[in-house]
Amino acid sequence: MAIDNHAEEIASDLGVDKAEVRSDLENLLEYSVPVEEAKQSLRRKYGDNGTESTAPTVNDIDSVTAETGTVTLTAVVLTVGTREIQYDGEKHVIREGELADASGTIGYTAWRDFEVRPGETVRIENASVREFQNTPEVNINDSTRVSKSEETLNVAARVGGTRQLTELDVGDAGRTVTVVVEDVETRTIDGRDGETTIKSGVLADESGRRPFTDWSARPELTPGETLRLADVYVREFRGVPEINLSRFTTVEPVDEEIVPRETAERMPIGEALGGGSQYDVELVGDILAVRDGSGLIERCPECNRVVQNGQCRTHGDVTPEDDLRVKAILDDGTGAVTVVLGRELTATVYGGDLATAKEEARSAMDQTVVGETIAEQIVGRRYRVQGQLSVDEYGATVDATRFERVETDPAAAAEAYLTGDVE
Repeated sequence: MAIDNHAEEIASDLGVDKAEVRSDLENLLEYSVPVEEAKQSLRRKYGDNGTESTAPTVNDIDSVTAETGTVTLTAVVLTVGTREIQYDGEKHVIREGELADASGTIGYTAWRDFEVRPGETVRIENASVREFQNTPEVNINDSTRVSKSEETLNVAARVGGTRQLTELDVGDAGRTVTVVVEDVETRTIDGRDGETTIKSGVLADESGRRPFTDWSARPELTPGETLRLADVYVREFRGVPEINLSRFTTVEPVDEEIVPRETAERMPIGEALGGGSQYDVELVGDILAVRDGSGLIERCPECNRVVQNGQCRTHGDVTPEDDLRVKAILDDGTGAVTVVLGRELTATVYGGDLATAKEEARSAMDQTVVGETIAEQIVGRRYRVQGQLSVDEYGATVDATRFERVETDPAAAAEAYLTGDVE
């Protein structure tokens, strides 16, 4: 049934303005509220309190699907996160996290504070179901009744939000991590409320590393600090989970020694590609070629993109800034990726800094000679690479944080190849 017909039905039954009903209905549907639940919510709004929902109701989490209309559940609250979002032109404070019963777990979003804590059992009546990131989620709105229950449930899921970094997934909320701040950058962005100062960088613990963004640019987030971050949420950034600190996140210095894992998990390139984008991986293979656009390059001072002949694709004519970069093909027999080295790693393999590269280019009257010099140094040799792997429709790229030569003994390498014990 078209939205006009739904609005006409409600307006006719209740004697209210159809245009107003249609506007309210569009707002609810825009946020993926199921149509039947949206209609019932509007009926209640306009005074039809006796109307009962005709949408299906299920009573256990395992039975909930994206097509389920409404649910009535008794569940244990696993996590509670608080966040502010922008919806329909207004700011709303929501609660979000996970629920569990004996059959499984499910995420939830609550549009009001129902004052429960992790570990408590609640009875949720007449909640709608929406789809979020291809997964059903319980949507607790004004028409939902939430009450605490004395019922004891046997759930297999972990109560509470404390996790290690590599346990976090996109969509997690209400999590707590204890971390070392490894890298921080402070910058100003053009946000919804105008210019906003944020901090971003890298957090580490014993399990690994993850990128973060702090939308409040807290002074506590400085390199080397060990902090407990409570009530963070996780969203996807460049294909990997990113830790986000909202204004509701608490940041507490802790007197605790954390020894970050020095190396990432090593895996064959083919296996890494099959796992999709990953923040911290280690690959070992042979450099087959150095691609065009390596060596001495020029970047746009506005957006940092590589420019050609003083032309930026976004900003047009610019006065470019010189930089060093390597784009090399790494292959281990199971797959291949493009490895990108920034200025510092490029200078290491080149054996000179930016000034050295500019002097070589001037002497040869050819900027490409720097890339050729680098190719002579690394092509045909074996390297260990650590960094962020991005896999998309354009291919696979590793932004390297470590690039080390692997010395090999030809006889030992041949023996390893024959026995299958290849690094």
